Amino acid sequence: MKVYLQTLGCRVNQYETDAARELFIKSGYEITDSPEEADICVVNTCTVTGEADRKSRQQLRKMARLNPRAVVVAMGCMSEMAEGAVDADVVLGTKDKTSIVEKTESFLREKKELSHQASTVRPEVSKKDDYHEFGTVLSPEGTRAFMKIEDGCNKFCTYCIIPFARGRVASRDEDNIISEAEYLASEGFREVVVSGIHICSYGKDRGEGIEALSRVLTRIGQIEGIERIRIGSMEPMSLTPEFISDLSKISKLCPHFHLSLQSGSATVLKRMNRDYDPDQFIEKVEMLRSAFPTMSLTTDIICGFPGETDEEFSETLRFCDRAGFTKVHVFPYSLREGTVAAKMEQLPGGVGKARTKVLSDWSDRAEERFAEGFTGKETSVLIETYKDGIAEGYNPEYVRSFVKMDPDTFSKLQGTIAPVKVTGSSSRNIICDLI
Repeated sequence: MKVYLQTLGCRVNQYETDAARELFIKSGYEITDSPEEADICVVNTCTVTGEADRKSRQQLRKMARLNPRAVVVAMGCMSEMAEGAVDADVVLGTKDKTSIVEKTESFLREKKELSHQASTVRPEVSKKDDYHEFGTVLSPEGTRAFMKIEDGCNKFCTYCIIPFARGRVASRDEDNIISEAEYLASEGFREVVVSGIHICSYGKDRGEGIEALSRVLTRIGQIEGIERIRIGSMEPMSLTPEFISDLSKISKLCPHFHLSLQSGSATVLKRMNRDYDPDQFIEKVEMLRSAFPTMSLTTDIICGFPGETDEEFSETLRFCDRAGFTKVHVFPYSLREGTVAAKMEQLPGGVGKARTKVLSDWSDRAEERFAEGFTGKETSVLIETYKDGIAEGYNPEYVRSFVKMDPDTFSKLQGTIAPVKVTGSSSRNIICDLI
């Protein structure tokens, strides 16, 4: 039987889709890129915003429309939070996703009619959750692998539903993490991205602090074959001088850090229930930059949060200049029912979209300046794809890189990290020659 899988949402969701793919393959199923020819269509859903929830439901209905004879399986965060009927035959939330094959096969054995309607019961939020282990997971990407080490969040920001969908912080067993990293290295992966829902809380459920994360990263850095380590999104107030010092000693760690900001206005941050103000954020940035002077610094910002004034948005723009971000992932605020922010006075929809455009333009200019700064310098590129005499990949700072080479050279270098000389930049990318 053939299985089609689709992912919506974050990197953790992508990892869990890859894990589900592995589980189906190990059980004898064939993976297909075509939902029309699949016997089972799986949608890994997202519910982080009202818009994400809407898209998840839309994709489930689309699967049933494209292939009425297929079993439609909904898994992930939207499934966890859904109340009443979901447009799927099998529904798995965030707590039972590791049993996706068993539950799908149970449905098939019972030979139920394909109604594409299944009922769910919204779960109670537990105060402690266990980590649900998938085992080793191979990324179909073939060059860069994502590794999930933590699930859940304890923060309860006013705009966010994730603590309800994912539950409380649950840390993966450290030895299982290292076993997966060793397996990935043996399979030829040279770069791993360490991710989680609230990665800086790794170990917190076991009574540990940020040192637990630095210990795991250090151990991954000692694995032969792993040449690059990237860290997923980090919360600024978790960064201590000791942690940053530990990071600086990991030679394989990429100087690319993503610190979650959401707003550069102190008053908006307070309404969001974030645990820092702009000055505290800058203090953490300066600590990181002293240890990694050439680092790339990226962030997330929400535009049009309830009550955001023109002046508060201007504060965010000025703060972006002050922090020196190299890229901003910009999102218009999307109301999510069930959050505190949903009860606040909302702005007209066009306001958030207009501000998103302004900040996105700022981000594009920042990316262009950062790329231009590499001209004439040497760097390295993970060689990933190839087209028309140009190989493509990313350098340690996660700048998209184009490298001129012939097909034979690409076949030898694909999946490896090659030294290059940057000859110029184009838009937000760098142009390179092999050294």
